[in-house]
Amino acid sequence: MPVERMLPTEDARALLGVARELADAELRSRAGEFERRAEFPREVFGTLGKAGLLGLPYPQEYGGGGQPYEVYLQVVEELAAAWLAVGLGVSVHSLACYPTAAFGTTQQREQLLPAMLGGDLLGAYCLSEPQSGSDAAAMTSRAVRDGADYVLDGVKAWVTHGGHADFYAVFARTSAGSNGISCFLAPAGTAGLAPQRPERKMGMASSPTTQIVLDGARVPAERLVGAEGEGYRIALSALDGGRLGIAACGVGLAQAALDYAVRYAREGRQSGRPIVEFQAVSFLLADMATQVEAARALYLAAARRRDAGAATRQQAAMAKLFCTDTAMRVATDAVQVLGGYGYVEDHPVERYLREAKVLQIVEGTNQVQRMVIGRSLARG
Repeated sequence: MPVERMLPTEDARALLGVARELADAELRSRAGEFERRAEFPREVFGTLGKAGLLGLPYPQEYGGGGQPYEVYLQVVEELAAAWLAVGLGVSVHSLACYPTAAFGTTQQREQLLPAMLGGDLLGAYCLSEPQSGSDAAAMTSRAVRDGADYVLDGVKAWVTHGGHADFYAVFARTSAGSNGISCFLAPAGTAGLAPQRPERKMGMASSPTTQIVLDGARVPAERLVGAEGEGYRIALSALDGGRLGIAACGVGLAQAALDYAVRYAREGRQSGRPIVEFQAVSFLLADMATQVEAARALYLAAARRRDAGAATRQQAAMAKLFCTDTAMRVATDAVQVLGGYGYVEDHPVERYLREAKVLQIVEGTNQVQRMVIGRSLARG
């Protein structure tokens, strides 16, 4: 059922209408089959780009939508409610565009952003490594200047869109310490940049996740984004927005699970009456609905704070933590509402449950979010 939303402008309402139309026409009915086939819907991202939905939070002068995060995140939520892999893919692509949009030179923005934001190019974000995970400062991938190029060596892990992306925002160490990390924008055809086979995951099979092996990958120096050694600051700044994207995805998934459980409870009958009339089921649905509304309010509050120019690291961590934990609880309870039917593939709630789990892990595990929040509180 459509969520009633309070949007700031007529343009924002129109954009949300486009997102809902595409979700109904292109996404919702195809998600289950693409998940079963583990097939990546690359053409969907081109469609989203042509509809103006792939670069919403970025400036119009570079081909973006010029929309506040309050609007962008609600579009992500709508897409994720129809097909999580697509909603999350939009969030990841926005994350991959962020270094260029926020820290790139004017020339880099003019040359690169229009294709990135218009759907012609799909991005991937290469920060994590097999042994460092959420601890970006512990990365070991290296970039060494060699004439007009940097030569990159190492392994990046958990890369969404690996093997399908057209460009990779790659973080590598140019010197020691957290101030020795730099950011590079590497085209997919870069020699020595090799996506590995996709991971076999418990959910989101239609969203490829791979390692990226860097073996003497030569990236032109003009593809360095920001100053050398500025990569750690770029990464942390990007993650504030990325975590809000995952929060919106969590709410979208939770809303989808809630909607399906409510429909089932209204239509399913026991002892001659709809099961929604049984207090045990009714109370379960009431708690689910309350949790979804609270989660949405939290990520929107963080988005409005970001739009106002205020710091959002703590609020983004809170939103990511609460919204993705909510997605897991609501998806679990949706399975419970359906009983045995919730455990079989005939109904999508079992898929929602498997997909919800990864949201508690990506963009920093929820334990890391608690660390971020705790440290912020300790500083006062």
